[in-house]
Amino acid sequence: MKTVAAIIALAGSAAAFAPAQNGKASTALNARADSPFVGELGAQAPLGFFDPLNVCEGFDQAQFDRLREVEIKHGRISMLAVTGYLTTAAGIRFPGAEDIPDGFAAWGALAKTQDGCNVLLQMAFFFGLAEIVNRPAEWADVTPEFPGDYRNGAIDFGWDKQTDEWKMKKRAIELNNGRAAQMGILGLMIHEINGVSVLPGNYLPGH
Repeated sequence: MKTVAAIIALAGSAAAFAPAQNGKASTALNARADSPFVGELGAQAPLGFFDPLNVCEGFDQAQFDRLREVEIKHGRISMLAVTGYLTTAAGIRFPGAEDIPDGFAAWGALAKTQDGCNVLLQMAFFFGLAEIVNRPAEWADVTPEFPGDYRNGAIDFGWDKQTDEWKMKKRAIELNNGRAAQMGILGLMIHEINGVSVLPGNYLPGH
């Protein structure tokens, strides 16, 4: 069952690594030079535009942008997940949480105490708030500059002062780091479930 879940997850992530295509069917490892999205951000060396599962067959620009937004959001979450996983694996804890194990074992440990349940409730509240905030503010009459742009006219940090070339480079870096993080956290979780360490010193979180 674990193997089946891993295969399904990996298959789903393949489209995220370059969502798009609008041409004839191709072989599983064929880059799509005939796609209208071949010049989109993320279609880059060595694979070019890569949609092995034909997920975006017949998609228009709005549908493509929706998948790109989902990919970016999943990448951002995965980057945080990898950072948190490795930080706790290194033994770093918030004050008062020194006895909480790392890895999947943390969920059960938190659920056993009232304080732990309070932490879980706080996490659920934060996740809900983050989901509400991290989306285009349609009510504010603000048009996002690109898929995944959740500044909503309130946050800038000098972004608007930069050149288009600089912006595209930074967006490509974020996209690629997010793609790597999605594969990274998936690999960390599967190895932990299977009891195989990939961390220095053969350390296995939760064990």
